[in-house]
Amino acid sequence: YSVGPGGTECILEPLCFPEHQGASNSLAFPGEGCRVFCVLCSHSLPLSDKDLLLKHLVLEHKLVIADVKLIADFSKYMLYWKKRFTEQPITDFCSVIKTNSEGPAELQENYFLLCDALPEDRILREQLQQKRLEDVLEQQQKERDDTRFQRTCMFCNEVFTGNRSGLLNHMAREHSFSIGLPDNIVYCTEFLDTLEQKLDNLQCLYCEKIFRDKTTLKDHMRKKQHRRLNAKNCDYDRFYVINYLELGKTWEEVQSEDDRELLEEEEDDWSDWQARPLCAVCLFCEQQEETMEKIYTHMQEAHQFDFHKLKTNLCLRFYQQLKLVNYIRRELHHCRCYGCQRTLDTKEEVLQHMMEEGHVMQLPELSHWDQPQYYFPTYENDALLTALSDSESDPEEVARSAEVPVYSEDVSSLRALKQTSVLNTLLK
Repeated sequence: YSVGPGGTECILEPLCFPEHQGASNSLAFPGEGCRVFCVLCSHSLPLSDKDLLLKHLVLEHKLVIADVKLIADFSKYMLYWKKRFTEQPITDFCSVIKTNSEGPAELQENYFLLCDALPEDRILREQLQQKRLEDVLEQQQKERDDTRFQRTCMFCNEVFTGNRSGLLNHMAREHSFSIGLPDNIVYCTEFLDTLEQKLDNLQCLYCEKIFRDKTTLKDHMRKKQHRRLNAKNCDYDRFYVINYLELGKTWEEVQSEDDRELLEEEEDDWSDWQARPLCAVCLFCEQQEETMEKIYTHMQEAHQFDFHKLKTNLCLRFYQQLKLVNYIRRELHHCRCYGCQRTLDTKEEVLQHMMEEGHVMQLPELSHWDQPQYYFPTYENDALLTALSDSESDPEEVARSAEVPVYSEDVSSLRALKQTSVLNTLLK
């Protein structure tokens, strides 16, 4: 914020809590120290005092520049508009905002907003962004081709010469400390200087706490697995090429967009999808079929087991069907006839016994198998369970349910209600 006329405080941009103390949201080239000139007068300040210059623009000239943090080269941006404002009136470029428009005329003020809604301003910002990207890529290529690189490892004091990739790969391999692929990094020397300075100041590179000596710091980073960078520290952004690729977007935003595009492509492209056929296994043998009707037909013809008939006669709901299938599979797995609970030596003997004794369609009492433990599949990949249907969807079941009388709460004949109540059966 800044202080306006009469001591009033003015918020120039949306406020936000800093993610890291001392972090900056704008990218700057290492070593930038030029002076920036006001677009409307001769006043100038070092680039490091950009906020003071913005305050000067608001207080002295009533000029607000939108989204300053998205301007790639602020000094060139200001020089461009300084020249344009000498050629044409400021109102030709800026939106005019009248404050206190409904108040007295002496309290009204006109502020000017310069933003990328103006096509000329948008083009300028894009050109500065493109120029900065070209400079960064050129610098990166020089570093990749540089064979005069020489530096000592910050962890073991081993000296590396030739190319920077040797040192970076060594730290990742030998010390489990990776700052990224060498080809993704720019201004590598300044980057390593920054990290070494933090370590010299006994500061952890991840949690950024300060320790009393180097031994304690090393033990902390090793035990806590803090041999990595704090991704939320925006001071590191200028050392990664990805942060220069798109105007106003950080590496996290670019990465998330790439992930979303990949997911959208995966979700949209189903042209080569081939559904796996359903392989339902018979309850009594190893026979498999691709459809439920075929497996039901097989069980009825080969084993005299009519699942549809049982479901209809017993009015089995979906979860009861589920329990029944799991119960039958478990009993046969234990070589036990579910009709008479007789245990034999093999599954084949059980099946022969059930066919001879007519126990295939003879189920035990409902309370014997309608138990919670049979919610869980006997075979976890049992496709038969995925194709079960609720009996309420069966037209015959719907018709049967329609015959059941429903009494309202204000029924006049309480005697009829008592006579037909299900409680009579339960009390018996």
